[in-house]
Amino acid sequence: MRIARFSIDGNVAFGAVEGDQQDELVLDIIKGIPFADFELSGTKVPLSKVRLLPPVLPNKVVAFGRNYAEHARELGNEVPEAPFAFFKPATSVIGPGDEIQYPSFSQEVHHEAELAVVIGRLCREVPRERVKDVVFGYTCANDVTARDVQKREKQWARAKGFDTSCPLGPWVETDLDIAAANDLTIQLTVNGAQRQLGRTSEMIHSIEDLVVNISEAMTLLPGDVILTGTPAGVGPLNVGDEVAVTIEGIGTLTNKVVKRG
Repeated sequence: MRIARFSIDGNVAFGAVEGDQQDELVLDIIKGIPFADFELSGTKVPLSKVRLLPPVLPNKVVAFGRNYAEHARELGNEVPEAPFAFFKPATSVIGPGDEIQYPSFSQEVHHEAELAVVIGRLCREVPRERVKDVVFGYTCANDVTARDVQKREKQWARAKGFDTSCPLGPWVETDLDIAAANDLTIQLTVNGAQRQLGRTSEMIHSIEDLVVNISEAMTLLPGDVILTGTPAGVGPLNVGDEVAVTIEGIGTLTNKVVKRG
């Protein structure tokens, strides 16, 4: 099931996305929230009539760096032996169609296409065999990075955590099992030209590895997001660019870059 979060006539709701053709998609409004038992209301609205929002509002976004060997090498970094985590604040999250605001303190902003794992229940110290039970689903992400700031500052808080640096969407796909999610095509285009192309099977540390690693240290909450790293091909974004992340079996997340007002 594809679960979207949207607004219509000033109201915010979740809905199940139905249909195959983009211009024919409809949302069946959900009674309640998707992290608990819910029912479909049977009230349907065309996707074209709503504004899609970030599919979840995470308490925290845990991101893992250098999880693709070729990406680590393209930036001149060693491949870490253990998962390498950092955080993006909730204020960095935007949804499909929202604008990425080019930060005033950077001259070199890069795109990073990533598979995002959405947590579905409160959990801590998750054993590997139970990871599938705590994952709600998967969505597309763009770990937008102020690369020049990342290079000169030892901590990545500003480089990775500025407002609008974490686009998520367009919805959460809940029907993928972990085996499938660990082997999906992931690609990114800028103004229609392909920049990144890889498979999640190229990840050094699998989805299970990452959930086990971070849940050893902290409690994960429903709606929390784990970013699993980016394949090679990262590069600059400029004001006016349209950047799109497409992941097999999930969908396409599109955002435009604008000058920060």
